[in-house]
Amino acid sequence: MNIGRYKVDPFLLIVILLFAFSNLSYYFDTPGALLGLILSIPGVLIAITFHEFAHAWMADRLGDDTPRREGRLSLNPIKHMDPVGILMLLFVGIGWGRPVSINPVNFNRTISIRKANALVAFAGPAMNFILAIVFSIIYAVYLVFGGTFIYTDAGNIIEIIIASIISMNIGLGVFNLIPLPPLDGSKILVAFLPTKARNWVEEHEHILYFVFIIIWVTPISTYIISPFIQMISHWLINLITFIVGLLT
Repeated sequence: MNIGRYKVDPFLLIVILLFAFSNLSYYFDTPGALLGLILSIPGVLIAITFHEFAHAWMADRLGDDTPRREGRLSLNPIKHMDPVGILMLLFVGIGWGRPVSINPVNFNRTISIRKANALVAFAGPAMNFILAIVFSIIYAVYLVFGGTFIYTDAGNIIEIIIASIISMNIGLGVFNLIPLPPLDGSKILVAFLPTKARNWVEEHEHILYFVFIIIWVTPISTYIISPFIQMISHWLINLITFIVGLLT
């Protein structure tokens, strides 16, 4: 997710990091947990890199060259990584990349600035969902043509990595669509609200941001996004099953 121009309260950040590192014992005490954590790293890098690149690409297409000038129109993970955000995504399941800076004044006037902002915001989660579909297809093809290799240790590792890439992208995409600042969903929502409602949201951004923080650090986020993640995962499983059926 994009923290953007908002800053997480230092005390809150310390609490979150302590919570994250308190889970370290789980990874060292539970057989296979540390390996699973390591194998999830490619999923984290791919999900965040493509998410932020999609924001930069859409802004550039709409006429704002700010991301290009700042080197963000790139698939180099280093350009998009935030160290704390990566640790949070690995250990807590909710994290962020380095926000893409945009200047709406530079957008061309083929559409309104609000709609352009919404398109830039939606590009990130949309890319995550596209990646989830693409890797689901790859997963299905792998299951069909992997032969006996998929039953080896190396084959099992590859299967875990692909599954992790799918789940990371679904999670990042769904979470970012929550319509609260600073998430992408809030920028999408504002573009379609009536003037009075939009003004109210903009005037109370920091209150809504506080609501987001509460959701973020409590199990509420799980209750909100889990049904959507399960729904998308179920759809992708059906897609995989369908492709496997066609190929066998």
